[in-house]
Amino acid sequence: MEIGTAYALKQRHRQLRDGHPEALRVRMHRAISWLDRAEHAADDLDARFIFLWIAFNAAYASEFGFEQTARSQVRAFVERLVKLDDGRLHHVLFEQFPGPVRTLLDNRFVFEPFWRALREHDPSERWKAQFDHERRLALRAVMEHGTASLLATVLDRLHVLRNQLVHGGATWNSGANRRQIKDAVAILGTVLPVMLQLMMDHPDEPFGEIAYPVLPG
Repeated sequence: MEIGTAYALKQRHRQLRDGHPEALRVRMHRAISWLDRAEHAADDLDARFIFLWIAFNAAYASEFGFEQTARSQVRAFVERLVKLDDGRLHHVLFEQFPGPVRTLLDNRFVFEPFWRALREHDPSERWKAQFDHERRLALRAVMEHGTASLLATVLDRLHVLRNQLVHGGATWNSGANRRQIKDAVAILGTVLPVMLQLMMDHPDEPFGEIAYPVLPG
């Protein structure tokens, strides 16, 4: 049985959940349920990515609002997990998927300022200067093995891809974004189970209250 599967995580959750805070129990239950659904969407990469992102949201989010709030939540969440990690997240980014990670960093179509400049008819190419700057920072993180910084940047790029799909900015099964979707599914489908394992292994960490608690009735 592969430890990264939803089934394995569900079994582990059942063993540990009685000793976990209520918010963490609910987070894990919800996240694993969506991870399981993603694993059953093997023939539909768009659906699989969306289900994976819902699982990721279930794991980290404490509130929902402006995009910047979500971005700051993700970065804080990533930094906390990397401090708890024993090298598994590092292994995923630097050894399993260095090629797909580099491709994401080089792709302007998953860089939000590019689309903002297009929408606003901004001819200044300030987005390009920002893109080059963030790409250099990410490549420095690669060179210095900065796991938290690199993972946060990768998730930021995947968030743009998530927006394109969820807000109807792409065609289902489009050939235009197949490479991005395939890489996104591979990376998030591997990173997420590691994140969930880390959370279950460290129940005393302040992962925060859940945005939508379970209510009676």
